[in-house]
Amino acid sequence: MTLAARLRALIDAPEILVMPGVYDGFSNRIVEASGFSAAFVTGAGLAEARLGEPDVGIMGLEENLAGVRALVASTSLPLLADADTGYGNAINAYYTVRAFESAGAAGVMLEDQVWPKRCGHMAGKELISADEMVQKIRAAADARRDPDFVIKARTDAAGPYGIDEAIRRANLYADAGADLLFADAVLSVDDIRKFASGVRKPVSVNMGFGIRTRSTTPLLSPAQLQGLGVAAVIWPRMLTAAAIAGMKRALEAAQESLRTGKPVDRPDLLVGFEELNDLVGLPRIKAMEERYLTEEQLAAKYG
Repeated sequence: MTLAARLRALIDAPEILVMPGVYDGFSNRIVEASGFSAAFVTGAGLAEARLGEPDVGIMGLEENLAGVRALVASTSLPLLADADTGYGNAINAYYTVRAFESAGAAGVMLEDQVWPKRCGHMAGKELISADEMVQKIRAAADARRDPDFVIKARTDAAGPYGIDEAIRRANLYADAGADLLFADAVLSVDDIRKFASGVRKPVSVNMGFGIRTRSTTPLLSPAQLQGLGVAAVIWPRMLTAAAIAGMKRALEAAQESLRTGKPVDRPDLLVGFEELNDLVGLPRIKAMEERYLTEEQLAAKYG
């Protein structure tokens, strides 16, 4: 079974699919080691972590693709990539889908914002017309070589235009070939339920997982979302936010050492060297050395 077919089967399964947002090798390895079945490549996480810039359309196609290729290479999980708006019109969306499929992604998300886009929970979003987005989804669906490759259509209409417009747009996108539908920045449980019951394809929801903003979707568990009719949930900012919190705590401890002149030993803030090496696959490399290196090479390395 291809990665795309695995992702499609997980979306269609009775149990809700939970996809944490991954953005680098560490997050990718941890998600797989934790037993998740798939992951979402967070475009915001890639832009913020790789470039140190906000999620406002500064990261381009090639930078996004480079991140996705590295992530695909470091996991056996199917990954759903974030292709923003497709980086242009319907023609650009066609070639964007081709590029992400060639990079090894199992699916891709496209949204109906004007480029440059911005995070769905930020003010100042602008939308293209529903008709233009329909053509972009048609092109995206036609572009895939593997018919199981998942096209996820995101609409940002719920905030500026209301949930009914989000439902109308999502159904148009479903008819154009989208497999999974997502209304970002839905503001209430009732609207999640209404969206899930009002569209013709499986529904995905974005959860902040403890990250509150003034315009965020209410925090619900996967079980609660499944009860509302949701097929998949993504946690796009959980791991990036957790990593920032962890790095800040570690540096605060280091600053304490600078202030006091004494060493600070805080194993509660850090994983051990052996755990880190296990996470990134050093035992596999050692096994390969034993298989492929000569006795002389091994003796030179390890004595």
